Amino acid sequence: MTGSTMIDPPDRSVSGRGSDFARLSRRIAEAGLLEPRPGYYVARFGLVGGLYVVGWAALFLIAESWLVVIGLAVALAVVFAQVALVAHDLAHKQVFRKRRPTEVAGLVVGNLLIGMSYGWWTDKHTRHHANPNHEDLDPDVSPDVLIWSKEQAEKSSGLARFIGRRQAYLFFPLLTLEGLNLHVSSFRALFRPSLKRRGLEATMLIGHVVFGVGAVFLALPPAEGVLFLLVHQAVFGVYLGCTFAPNHKGMPMLRGDDRPDFLRRQVLTSRNVTGGRLVDYALGGLNYQIEHHLFPSMPTPNLRKARPIVREYCAELNIEYSECGLIKSYSRALAHMHAIGEPLRRG
Repeated sequence: MTGSTMIDPPDRSVSGRGSDFARLSRRIAEAGLLEPRPGYYVARFGLVGGLYVVGWAALFLIAESWLVVIGLAVALAVVFAQVALVAHDLAHKQVFRKRRPTEVAGLVVGNLLIGMSYGWWTDKHTRHHANPNHEDLDPDVSPDVLIWSKEQAEKSSGLARFIGRRQAYLFFPLLTLEGLNLHVSSFRALFRPSLKRRGLEATMLIGHVVFGVGAVFLALPPAEGVLFLLVHQAVFGVYLGCTFAPNHKGMPMLRGDDRPDFLRRQVLTSRNVTGGRLVDYALGGLNYQIEHHLFPSMPTPNLRKARPIVREYCAELNIEYSECGLIKSYSRALAHMHAIGEPLRRG
């Protein structure tokens, strides 16, 4: 069902006390890693919010050349992506434990600040978390423009079949359209009766477009305004795509009744990305994808601390724990996409 339902953690309901996951969950809880981190989120909201305001102010104060306009478009796109990562943490109830403040903040951050429907995205992301990389149940691997398995390749037609032949080469260029796709999908979701608070969602989305586009053309001449919007949306899409692509692409795919237990379903379909604090900040903590999928309500700064506990536990159970560097993660994802398109290139 589409709506602004939060992504609730499954850690205390999907498994019995004696299950593999329940034992891991007790270790994590005993380490205090599921406790809220209000200080971290106050600082993060303040920093990202401050950069958001500074970015818009700079557009009016220093955008005196085409080069500066491009630079500001890139900078504000990066800030937009960081705002989206904040919305992601809100949806997982990492910031507030109560539903109402979470939904209010999510609507403001998602709909009003970056023009992405919080209700639509939360519903989509909830289904992804429940069944990552499942061809029939995970909306993130549905064969829309790109294809993710040999079975999808065999059934593909039209644009997906055409792009699928060369999708590894087209992946990053296509990401330049991902920002626009998020906006379009958000407005399309407003026509679904199942979307909760459609009036409020619509008002905030329209407000973002009116004030955002209006501010751009109030600050800049028409030609520079168009350039700003094109660069901004392209970089925004690439940044978000580069944040989410390393996490599951190229990992095992599931289909039909192929549903391992919760622990294995989350670990075996996810990949961590190593690289230190810089990667942590750039990817908003989603580089600890295994820990995030196992404990989605865990505050972002605790994911790094959970990693050695989860990795050691997986080794005890002989469960493969996948992690690699950022460049190698992209390489593996693109190699998988290229291999999937091979039957289409033969045909």
